[in-house]
Amino acid sequence: MKYHELTVKKHRQAKRVGRGIAGGQGKTAGRGTKGQKARTGWSLRPGFAGGQNPLMQQLPKLPGFRSIHAKTTNVYTKQLNLLKESTITADSLAKAGFIEHPYQAVKLLNNGDIKRSLNVSLPAASASAIEAIEQAGGTFKKVDRIPRTSKSDSKAKANKD
Repeated sequence: MKYHELTVKKHRQAKRVGRGIAGGQGKTAGRGTKGQKARTGWSLRPGFAGGQNPLMQQLPKLPGFRSIHAKTTNVYTKQLNLLKESTITADSLAKAGFIEHPYQAVKLLNNGDIKRSLNVSLPAASASAIEAIEQAGGTFKKVDRIPRTSKSDSKAKANKD
């Protein structure tokens, strides 16, 4: 017999389970003995761990787990009055100490009055904060968050110079 002369059946015949002890899959039909999983109509939702916290719910609680989402820092409209510049960006907020670094996601929230005209350029702001800026005679411009450069990029720039 040669490889190209072999014939293959297209469909394997279904195994007849539960047809007596001599049937190969007789008596319990491969379901073990008694219990919930042995019964017909049994199904559990994916990930169910029998009352224990499922793995996909345990993972975020385990030590060393770090969320991939950048945390947003809130800045309030009353804090903008403390800045001397009329143009406010993430850089100016970082220099003033309202946020840790200019690469953070920042959202402006309305809490207090704005006393002068400001040009604000931030990644996000609430509708009421934008309204407060415009009532004071200023403007709001939505800009993307400043991407942090990787260490390899900064090394490459240093080598070129």
